[in-house]
Amino acid sequence: MARSVHIPKVRNPFSRGPSIPDEEFEDVFEEMTLAEHLEELRSRIWKTCISLLGAFVIGLILAKPALNLVKDSANVETFDVNSATEPITDFFKIAMYIAIAIAFPMIFYQAFGFIAPGLTRKEKRIVYTSMPFFVILFLMGAGFAFFFAIPRAFAFLSTFMSDTFDYSPQAGSIYSFYLQVALGMGAAFELPILMFLLARLGIVSPKRMSSSRRYAAILVLLAAALITPTPDPFNMLFVAAPIYLLYEVGLIFARVGYRRHQGNRPATAG
Repeated sequence: MARSVHIPKVRNPFSRGPSIPDEEFEDVFEEMTLAEHLEELRSRIWKTCISLLGAFVIGLILAKPALNLVKDSANVETFDVNSATEPITDFFKIAMYIAIAIAFPMIFYQAFGFIAPGLTRKEKRIVYTSMPFFVILFLMGAGFAFFFAIPRAFAFLSTFMSDTFDYSPQAGSIYSFYLQVALGMGAAFELPILMFLLARLGIVSPKRMSSSRRYAAILVLLAAALITPTPDPFNMLFVAAPIYLLYEVGLIFARVGYRRHQGNRPATAG
């Protein structure tokens, strides 16, 4: 990987018009040695582990209330277990999941910080200013899944052919269901900011995104079917509707980002 070094450009003293900060520097990339790569990686991993350790302490405090909330949402009185160690193992698993959720902003920041040296000054500024929105939208998606989508799914699953089946799911299957839906919805809620970045960096134009609506609708339905593994079409549409709405919101963001991209392009000499 190469890291960028910002060298100020020599400006024309007779030029007019406001200066653009991104154009005052010229990005020159120099190769990093293997030792520098490993040292940077070690530092990022260490900081991530420290943040996870602190978040894990909070996770231990919140694990029992979270278990009770999951139990009530799943419509079960108690969790079925298959071994004597499963209760304590599940307790620490929930604490770790909570810790990862709390430390997610720091994990994301450290992961991006490792690849940031290979980006230009403009790319870094765009991505860094977008990072808070990545975190906020992911948490919004996970919250939507936790408090709305998953309880509705369990309401359907717990009453499906109840006169034939004894509904008593194991704890592990419930946790996996929560993780699958929460992570899927969290990733889906990143769509607007991702579309903004693609347009802002000039990778994909809003016109091309808008012309792909029919394909986007199909992909949204497929994503909803994967995120919510229930045969109930109502639950699938309940998940698909906000994802498609996010796609339309993303088109608005993409138009804004593309206008900024076009405005920052250097003018060609006539």
